[in-house]
Amino acid sequence: MKKTLRLELAEARLMAAAAIAKAHQIGVLETVCVVDDGGHPILLERMDGARITGPQIAWNKAFTAGGHKRSTHLFNQSPNGPGLPGNEAFGIQWSFEGRFAAFVGGFPVVVDGAVVGGVGLSGGNGEQDTACGLAALQALHDALAPQGLDVLVQADIKK
Repeated sequence: MKKTLRLELAEARLMAAAAIAKAHQIGVLETVCVVDDGGHPILLERMDGARITGPQIAWNKAFTAGGHKRSTHLFNQSPNGPGLPGNEAFGIQWSFEGRFAAFVGGFPVVVDGAVVGGVGLSGGNGEQDTACGLAALQALHDALAPQGLDVLVQADIKK
């Protein structure tokens, strides 16, 4: 039998708050979605004035990152991104009824080496979405460190 860690609402709220604080700091309107290890939303928050398309895009990014255990932008990163033309996963973005997001803004949530969910951001450019995603991961890292749990905080995550 394997013991597993699970993201809960308190952690999702902490992550979203950190991402939104970073969004305010850098002047971008973001939508944040945190999903569990099954890709189901725990929390979805859209800043006032953010695009109405943001919730679905943020969810898709979080779903993809958590489910495929890698940052979403890595699918299209040259030269070996698996989603690039001629590579093994070209066309993967059409999987899961179009929910598979193969562009920047989705990050798996990795705790003690295990992927426990994902976080997706939508609203900024790639650099802005990444900054907000890293802020979310850092907040979780800081909250769980006193419990002896390690959260991976980096842009390029591939598990």
